[in-house]
Amino acid sequence: MITLAEGLRLPTNGLDYTILALYFIVVLGIGFAAKRSVRTSLDFFLSGRSLPAWVTGLAFVAANLGATEILGMAANGAQYGAYTVHWYWIGAIPAMVFLGLVMMPFYYGSKVRSVPEFLLHRFGPSSHLLSSIIFAVSSVLIAGVNLYAMAIVLQALLGWPQWVAIVVAGFFVLAYITIGGLSSAIYNEVLQFFVILAALIPLTVVGLKRVGGWDGLTHSLNSSHGDAFLTAWKGTGIGEGNPLGANWLTIVLGLGFVMSFGYWTTNFAEVQRALSAKNLSAAKRTPLIAAFPKIFIPMVVVVPGLIALVMEPTLGKSKDGLQYNDAIPVLMRDLLPNGVLGIAVTGLLAAFMAGMAANVSSFNTVFTNDIWAAYLKKGREDAYYLKTGRVVTAVGVLIGMGTAFIASSFSNIMNYLQTLFSFFNVPLFVVFIIGMFWKRTSAAAGFWGLLSGTAAAMVNYFWFYEQGIIAIPSDQGANFVSSIVAFVVGALVMVVVTLVTEPRPAESLAGLVYGTRSPGMEELPAEGDDAWYRRPALLGWGAVVLAALCYIPFSF
Repeated sequence: MITLAEGLRLPTNGLDYTILALYFIVVLGIGFAAKRSVRTSLDFFLSGRSLPAWVTGLAFVAANLGATEILGMAANGAQYGAYTVHWYWIGAIPAMVFLGLVMMPFYYGSKVRSVPEFLLHRFGPSSHLLSSIIFAVSSVLIAGVNLYAMAIVLQALLGWPQWVAIVVAGFFVLAYITIGGLSSAIYNEVLQFFVILAALIPLTVVGLKRVGGWDGLTHSLNSSHGDAFLTAWKGTGIGEGNPLGANWLTIVLGLGFVMSFGYWTTNFAEVQRALSAKNLSAAKRTPLIAAFPKIFIPMVVVVPGLIALVMEPTLGKSKDGLQYNDAIPVLMRDLLPNGVLGIAVTGLLAAFMAGMAANVSSFNTVFTNDIWAAYLKKGREDAYYLKTGRVVTAVGVLIGMGTAFIASSFSNIMNYLQTLFSFFNVPLFVVFIIGMFWKRTSAAAGFWGLLSGTAAAMVNYFWFYEQGIIAIPSDQGANFVSSIVAFVVGALVMVVVTLVTEPRPAESLAGLVYGTRSPGMEELPAEGDDAWYRRPALLGWGAVVLAALCYIPFSF
């Protein structure tokens, strides 16, 4: 999954470990500080819906900026070149804006505690239970990837045995979430966001200087990989070849629409941060605020992958040598002095913990509220569910330690994660988008659309692609196709089932379908929320325009 080469051991010293120890102390301190605000299960699972937009916005982007994102997108940069920017500017920003402007009013306004709970109100218990199980499974799978990947990286870079790295990081994530709940996770994610940037920015700046600046980087890569390697669209015509193995249609539809909207609008690890905001205005602005730093993340993640390819031309060329996943560790080893190296290691560890914590906190919420409390232990007092949430947190961490071994066959960790998203998030998006915009959609259609979409994605990947029935050049290209297949199959099944089953009564859909509003959803703006620079429409469209402008240097 994330095999690192020999010879990546970092020359760390006491200063580097002191920085690392200080970080762990601060992490636990935030957990104990947050504990004072945890009195009810709502406090534990959603921070009592009390956090300001700037905090939830930074936590939103940090929850996504795990080390699998950093290592994986740097690996993608080294393997696919500038085509990797599609995961950000077309594969994230439009969907984040759609979440803020269109979907958050439904999520937050209906006062649900989770994404599956929204399906309970819209489609009933069958879709709710199925989606809850899917969310729980995908959460521990992705949490496990972060934990195991971190152990492999720390073993290669610092010489820590894998079990030591797993126990240390798992213990700290378990401790601060169990103590302080979601508030602890979110405030730590804000800290981790800045620590990650403090690690990646020096790496990028020093790396660019080493290869002769941007001009030196582009000259070297154009000479070794051709002119198309640093462009986003060249070679993406239907029938043309490119390193990504995808054409403009699969990029726009598979990544830009289906996978992107499926992930950003239904992934509870992200949406949970917006649901913890103090009011509807803050909830809507959460993904919109997060969109702006997300636009510029390629500069400190994808660019280092390109730099590593120039500094180590053998990257990914030999099975026994340096792999694409080694891009960031190679730069850390070769470029950073002690002290700065300690910050970089801390930033990498912070990224792993951010990604893991986001998925563990979403797992404990979904399992406790949507499975345990909804179907197994109904009607207990609030203190019982608060205690259950803490126990489930420990269970989620332990399960996560084992699930990552499933991914051992993947040489690029982003391939594995994108495969999971095509299986789990895309079918959920189909159900959400049709159910939210078509009143006629029936309860049975939600269940069968979700089930058929998930099955179709798995059949396409494991049978048609892996068995060679359909020739697709790369895992990522296969993921784009699987996403399109899941969306089309799920949508068709929903339409057919809806036409032959009874719709839900119109009065039960108030506040759950576009164009309706339930009593109590109206909310007066808080003081200052009507300022022009806080208007969601301005923030959203500003992010879309800025992302489009970023394509210009990579389009010619």
